[in-house]
Amino acid sequence: MIKRTFLPLLLLASSLASAAELTEMEIRWLKAGAAVLTHAKQELKLPLDITVQPQARATDVPLALGYDNGRCKLVLSMRGNPNAEVILNNVPEDQRPLMIEAMVAHEIGHCWRYVQGEWHVVPSGFEERQQQSAALRDTRREEGYADLVALAWMQQRHPAQYAAVAGWMQQVRAPSPSSGTHSTLVWLQQAPTGAAFDTGLPLFEQADRLWRQGLLLDR
Repeated sequence: MIKRTFLPLLLLASSLASAAELTEMEIRWLKAGAAVLTHAKQELKLPLDITVQPQARATDVPLALGYDNGRCKLVLSMRGNPNAEVILNNVPEDQRPLMIEAMVAHEIGHCWRYVQGEWHVVPSGFEERQQQSAALRDTRREEGYADLVALAWMQQRHPAQYAAVAGWMQQVRAPSPSSGTHSTLVWLQQAPTGAAFDTGLPLFEQADRLWRQGLLLDR
């Protein structure tokens, strides 16, 4: 679990116990996402815990979010995982913290949906628009929403870097035989520039507005 002496830096849940020192990679990722995590805990009051897997599998994604007993669980699976940073291979070194920050914001978007009781729920009128399997459809829609949260966060905090992050996300989400539930281009295309977001709205409402537009095209 997260080292206690590291928690004050991130202002995270004080209930997390320490089982081992954090690795250099874990520290880099948590520092890169610190602004998002602090916002989630202090401003949004989200019930968020962080867990570090003691031994990851090569097939594990480096960062994921689950929900258990009313709390969001941000899970880092980097130890022993040779593919932990493959997603950043084509990103210049100086831009990697920015992309990690976007990934953390994506996961906080999932947490928000869980906490609001809206997981796999869409507005009235959208339920029958998708003919693919319900599980694939519902998961892809959640990924689309979370991607938009990440972009809204970038527009709010790093507007000058928006194009770089949006371009990288489109590359990552490009259709492929394995993309499946993460084929979110229909939503990313709703926000080609930061101007697509209504900055007069709260962050999650900004994402929701564009998410609904994407639902109309999600066939």
